[in-house]
Amino acid sequence: MPNTEMYEVDVPIHDTTHPDRRGWHVFTGIADSPTTAMRRAHEVYDTALAAHTAGRANPGKQPDRWGAAGLRPGWELEWPAATAGRWIDPCSWTSRDDFAL
Repeated sequence: MPNTEMYEVDVPIHDTTHPDRRGWHVFTGIADSPTTAMRRAHEVYDTALAAHTAGRANPGKQPDRWGAAGLRPGWELEWPAATAGRWIDPCSWTSRDDFAL
């Protein structure tokens, strides 16, 4: 993938039964722009949610490192308020090779 970097998408979430309970769902993966990062985060979330709803296992991380783990039944993601930007690495890893499984 030419010109790709790690991106982070932060999506506010809330508990539908207790609206005062709020948090964030954070997605990370490789993308070439914030727009692509947002699209991929939404795609992997939708895929993981569909698998969960159907009683199947979470499909896990994709080759571009995007995945959706830690789904919270009863919590709703607020996609219109989501933000995307380059991932700031807290461990100072510098290449995609550092993310190998």
